[in-house]
Amino acid sequence: MRIAYDLIGSRETGAVAIVDVPEGMDPLRVAEEILRRHPHVKSVLRKAGGREGDYRTRPLELIAGSEDTEVIHKEHGYKLKLDPKLVYFSPREATERQLLSDLVEDGELVFLMFAGVGPYAIAIARRKSVQIVGVEINSIAVRYFQENIKINGLSHKIFPIEGDVSYLAPAMRGRFDRVLMPLPLGAYRFIREALISLKEGGGYVHFYYWGGGDALKQAESLFKREAASFGLEAKSIGFRVVSSYAPRVEKIRIDFFVKPMLVK
Repeated sequence: MRIAYDLIGSRETGAVAIVDVPEGMDPLRVAEEILRRHPHVKSVLRKAGGREGDYRTRPLELIAGSEDTEVIHKEHGYKLKLDPKLVYFSPREATERQLLSDLVEDGELVFLMFAGVGPYAIAIARRKSVQIVGVEINSIAVRYFQENIKINGLSHKIFPIEGDVSYLAPAMRGRFDRVLMPLPLGAYRFIREALISLKEGGGYVHFYYWGGGDALKQAESLFKREAASFGLEAKSIGFRVVSSYAPRVEKIRIDFFVKPMLVK
């Protein structure tokens, strides 16, 4: 039986399995097979739709196990408390979080948009001497974000804010060395907010995008055009395919260095 599923949680405290049930297959049989393979799984949830809304959550249906779906997930030495039914979280991006933290430099002030329960902030702050401001619109995710900062002993490095980056970014204009935009579907709507958040002399933006075969070209064009409208030059200095969603549909990350245009 071939089953696609994610495990969120840990062997010590229990885990939740989130599964795509193949068409024509009995959901209960699928759940029983997952529970047989992974005795530490306490709940099996079936995807009942796509991600939707500002909170990026998807409807999940309990098909076996406990109704208590809150877990403590472990990756790369840190812990994340969350309920996947209530907040967005992707265990598949653990490697991406480490790779991105490699790019951040000690001493930077970092602006993290769409912070969620804090995985990117915590991954970076554990490894680098930085200050991170993380903004998240989902109040439940913010509560977990705050708790995860405490669990990992990072209250002196990470500062969570609940709100919409559209309104908060202008209030933090010109402060940051680096901006992270880990929202693949729709991040392009917030390029302006990322650009105005950078320090006057320029800085780095990590822009995520979701698209087809020409996703890289589309993303670069969107970002550079917006930067030019602010009198800024955006140079692409790195690119990575983060994950694939479907044939020829990929989530990508482009790393930009942004600086004021030279007037000739």
